[in-house]
Amino acid sequence: MNSKLKDKTLAHITLGCKVNMYDTQAMVEILENHGCKLVDFEERADIYIVNTCTVTNLGDKKSRQALRKALKQNPGAIVVACGCYSQVEPDTIKKINGISIILGTHERMRVAEFIIQYLEGKEQKDFVSGISDQREFEDLNISTSGEKSRAYIKIQEGCDRFCAYCIIPYARGPVRSRKAESVIAEAIRLVKAGRKEIVLSGICLAGYGKDMEDMNLVKIISALNNVEGIERIRLGSLDPISVTDEFLETFFNLPKVCDHLHLSLQSGADRTLKAMNRKYDTQAYYNTLQKLRKAMPDIGITTDIIVGFPGESDDDFMKSLEFAKQMQFSRIHVFPYSPKKGTKAAVMDNQITAKIKEQRAKAMAEIASQSAGNFAKKFEHKKLKVLFEQKTGNNIYEGYSTNYITFIVKSERDIENQILEAEAAYAKDGCLYGIF
Repeated sequence: MNSKLKDKTLAHITLGCKVNMYDTQAMVEILENHGCKLVDFEERADIYIVNTCTVTNLGDKKSRQALRKALKQNPGAIVVACGCYSQVEPDTIKKINGISIILGTHERMRVAEFIIQYLEGKEQKDFVSGISDQREFEDLNISTSGEKSRAYIKIQEGCDRFCAYCIIPYARGPVRSRKAESVIAEAIRLVKAGRKEIVLSGICLAGYGKDMEDMNLVKIISALNNVEGIERIRLGSLDPISVTDEFLETFFNLPKVCDHLHLSLQSGADRTLKAMNRKYDTQAYYNTLQKLRKAMPDIGITTDIIVGFPGESDDDFMKSLEFAKQMQFSRIHVFPYSPKKGTKAAVMDNQITAKIKEQRAKAMAEIASQSAGNFAKKFEHKKLKVLFEQKTGNNIYEGYSTNYITFIVKSERDIENQILEAEAAYAKDGCLYGIF
């Protein structure tokens, strides 16, 4: 290999979501193909990739801390700042002395080219471009993944929902979809690398195909279901308005699709949903869940809920709490509202105090714990198919059922990366413990 990057050490860190993790892995593979040698982020390296997050102000802070940590470990290193925070705040990152290259959420495929240019000139390079004008999906791809059993495939970029609390449309740009043949090719590579489960991911997954002719999320799921070697297909986050009758018919009838959906709720109070600029109300959400559970009684429904959104009254919160309890989610991710500079919600009146947000988060977390426990308990003494993903202790293996319950067993033989039927002996803390 004749590359100026040959034998240079490379470290990386990713802040934020699974899509960011995918983007990082793709850049790492590009640099490894140029001869870079991967080392841990805690080690001294020649090159550092810091993939930043800006979904909250805390994400901004952690991104800056990661950049400074890389510079401290090796002041002479090439430090590449990329991702969402870099996209929306490039001028802030420029002020961090020692940053070599600034990339946003586009042109990550050229990361090796940009690093070589820097080596030749040793001057800070800013490659952030206007993301709102982008109309083509940047076809980053991976041949392996950090997890041994499941692999994330990014099929979509960008969002046009403009929820009042969210900066992501400004960081990721409009909806762009990945060509079906590229998605299928990557799935085949990942299956050959030993992955049993494929997780489809994107910034606004339900928007897949809206910028293409004769393609949508239902059609790409159907195509992947026909790929030999894929044993499971799982979907990333969706919102309830994307769960159409066409989607449901496909979802129910494809054998490889897992009986689990992450349906983002955000609030169980209609007044709050409207203020958030969400495009559904609680009745529509309830109707969607009823359809899902009628066809798949064992389906796991996970969700996100924000508490303490500006203007959320005590009555609004109690409605949200009661709705969350009524929906019987299998898992709830609870987030106290965090103001984000550049969003409509950050300048709304009636901001909620930190103390009240903390109290509401605690109350919602109790509902989350009860719901997860109740859902898992339904499967005591039943047999489930489990993909055992990792060994966590002395002959202890952990994995997930199709409906996304953590399942833990003891086994004398190595069962890592195997799908096996196991009987749930008992449930505890939302997990199942079982035997073969």
